[in-house]
Amino acid sequence: MLEACCQKAKKRMISKTYGYALIGLNGIPVTVEVDVNNGLPSFEIVGLADTAVKESKERVRSAIKNSGRTFPTKKITANLAPADVKKEGSALDLALAVGILKASAQLIGDTDGVIFLGELSLDGSVRRINGVLPIIISALKSGYNKFVIPKTNLQEACLVSGANVYPVDNLTQVIDHFSGHQIINPAPVKDYQSQTTKTFYDSDLSLVKGQAVAKRALEVAVSGGHNLLFVGSPGTGKTMLAKCIPTIMPDMTFEEALETTKIHSVCGYVKGEEGIVFSRPFRSPHHTATTVSMTGGGATLRPGEISLAHNGVLFLDEMPEYNRATLEALRQPLEDRIITVSRANGTVTYPANVMLCGSMNPCPCGNYGSPDRECTCTPYQIARYNAKISGPLLDRIDIQVQVDSVKYEDLSVEEKAETSSVVRERVNKARQIQAERFKQDGILTNSDMGEKHIAKYCKLSQDCEKILKNAYQTFHLSPRARSRIIKVARTIADMSNSQDIRPEHILEAVSYRRS
Repeated sequence: MLEACCQKAKKRMISKTYGYALIGLNGIPVTVEVDVNNGLPSFEIVGLADTAVKESKERVRSAIKNSGRTFPTKKITANLAPADVKKEGSALDLALAVGILKASAQLIGDTDGVIFLGELSLDGSVRRINGVLPIIISALKSGYNKFVIPKTNLQEACLVSGANVYPVDNLTQVIDHFSGHQIINPAPVKDYQSQTTKTFYDSDLSLVKGQAVAKRALEVAVSGGHNLLFVGSPGTGKTMLAKCIPTIMPDMTFEEALETTKIHSVCGYVKGEEGIVFSRPFRSPHHTATTVSMTGGGATLRPGEISLAHNGVLFLDEMPEYNRATLEALRQPLEDRIITVSRANGTVTYPANVMLCGSMNPCPCGNYGSPDRECTCTPYQIARYNAKISGPLLDRIDIQVQVDSVKYEDLSVEEKAETSSVVRERVNKARQIQAERFKQDGILTNSDMGEKHIAKYCKLSQDCEKILKNAYQTFHLSPRARSRIIKVARTIADMSNSQDIRPEHILEAVSYRRS
C-alpha cells in the first residue's frame, strides 16, 4: 500500500509535455520532462539548451505568477530530450510552463500528443515565434496534429491541412482550455486561392523606353527561369529593367508559396494578415554582402540571400563590385538548386532554386563600346575588370545581353509601350506549357532540365544541329554552355507555341551568349 502511494506521488511530481526545435527547415520533436521535488528551491534546465532557452527560467517563473498561479518553491529540473540536439530560441517557453503546471498539479487536463509553441512575456502573454510553418509541417510528418501556438502566428499556421491549430493570447487561456473551463476551437484551414491578393509595383515595362532586345531577353529569361546578365554603360537602364522582373513573374503555386514561406518564417520575415508569401521574392543584396550573408550560416545557421530568393530572383547590381569569393560561392547552388551550409555547430541544407539576374559595366569607366562616349580605360584595366566574374560563373548565366544607350528620340516618344501585365500573361502561358510537360519529372521550368530531360524534350533537327555546332566551334563554348543554349531555345519555342525547336529558336538562343 505504501509503495503504491509513493508511486502515485512520484507520478504526480513528474510531467511530460512536447515542443519542437528547428534545425534549418526541419523540426525536431522535443520532450520536455519536468520534475518538481522536495529540496532547496531551484530551477535547472538540462538537455543542451542555448542561452535563450536557459533565460526562459525567469520568463516562465514570472508568467506563471502573473497568470494567477503558484510557482513551486521546490527543486525543479527540466530535461529537454533528446539531449544531444541543441535547442535554440524561445519557442519552448510555453511547453516548459505547461510542464511545471502539470507537475505541480495546477493543470490536470490531458496534453498528451499536443505540441506547445510560444515565447512567454512576464505578464503571461504568449508572443509570436519564428519558424511555426516548417515546425508544423515537420510535426505532421512525425504523427503530431495538435498545436497550441501564439495567436499572432495563426495566419501562417492555418495554411497546412491536417493540423489542428489552437491559437492563444496568454497562458491563462491554455490552462482554462485543458482544464475544461473555456474550450478553444481549432482554427479553420485557409484556402490559398481565396487569399491571393494583387501586388502593386512602382516599376513597369511600359516605362522603359527603347531597349527592345533587352526586353525580349528579359521575357525569355523569366518564361524559362533562366539566369540573366545585363551589360552596358551607366544610365542605359540595366537596373530599371531588372526591377521590372517582379512585375512579369508568373503566379506561384501553393507548393511554391508554402516552401518560400517556410524559409521566410525561419528568419521572422512573415508578417501581416496574409501569413504567406504570395509574390515571388526579389532579393537585391548590396555589393558589400559577405559570403555568409549570401550563402547562409552564422551562429544559428540561418538561410542566406540565395535561399531567401528561392522561387524568385536574386539581383546582383554591378556584379564585379562583389567580393570574388562571394560570387564564386554561387556556382554550386546555381547548378544544384540547393545549398548545404556546414559550420562547426551543424550542417543544414536549404533550397536555392533562384533566377540570377546581374548587371555590369563593360569596363571600369563604363564607356567601352559606347558610340557616344570615349573609353578612358587601358586594355589591361578592361581585362582585369571583366576577369572579376570568372568564366565558370559566366558559363552558368544562360542569357547575356548588351544594353545599348537610348536615343533622345526614343525617350521623347509618346506612344505607350507594352505593359508588364500583358507580358506577364504570355509568361504564365509559357510556364503552363512547361508545367504540363514536366508534371511527371518533378521539375517546373526549362532551366531545371538535366541531360536526360534535354534528350527527351529537346530533339534537334539537322539544321539546328548545324547551327549549334558552328556556334560551339566559333565561340569555343563548353558542353554546359551548349546545354544551356538548348534550354533557352526550348523556352523560345514554348513562347511561340511550337512543339519542336526550330532553327530560328536556336539562332536567337545563340545570340544571347556574350562570348
